[in-house]
Amino acid sequence: MIVTADLAISLDGFVAGTDVTPDNPGGDGAEPLFEWIHGLASWRERQGMSGGEDNRDSELMREWFDATGAVVMGRTMYDTGEEFWGDNPPFRTPVFVLTHRPRPTLVKEGGTTFTFVTDGIHDALDRAKAAAGDRDVDIAGGAGTVRQYLAAGLVDELQLHVVPALLGAGLRLFEGLGPGRRDLEPIRVVATPLATHLKYRFVRG
Repeated sequence: MIVTADLAISLDGFVAGTDVTPDNPGGDGAEPLFEWIHGLASWRERQGMSGGEDNRDSELMREWFDATGAVVMGRTMYDTGEEFWGDNPPFRTPVFVLTHRPRPTLVKEGGTTFTFVTDGIHDALDRAKAAAGDRDVDIAGGAGTVRQYLAAGLVDELQLHVVPALLGAGLRLFEGLGPGRRDLEPIRVVATPLATHLKYRFVRG
């Protein structure tokens, strides 16, 4: 089991646009970060739809789905995604939501459960690891949640899907990580017309 973070990111380092709200989950100007995913066969299958492109991008998306046994996310990501995901969210695994606002566990169709964790990032990760079995735990987002886990040195592998677009403004993934050098070892680089997929492993001292 490893802890991963897997995100689409613009060439200038943004993982969301400006003015992220429940009615505008990706933020203004962020369409290029997500549009490339929506036509992939693996993504459409996960949403209960048919068709789509069965290409290398789709294979990488399916790889993430198959490897992930539990997910950790922040409350903002949950709040902005709740309505869009509906009654059958695409995770199909236990999801642990970091929050200061307690809420009973929600059981959805397809194997997704949302458990709201109020005791911090370490407790959420421990619970996710226990639920994932021998599969991976993914820190899904948003940017602030991923930064907390990166700053604490709790992420083993980082995969970035670099989209060929400059957003100019929005939420930066690596802003505010704090001092300290972090070395990464390249594992894989896959370039397609839609994105450049970069996979790294963190080098521990």
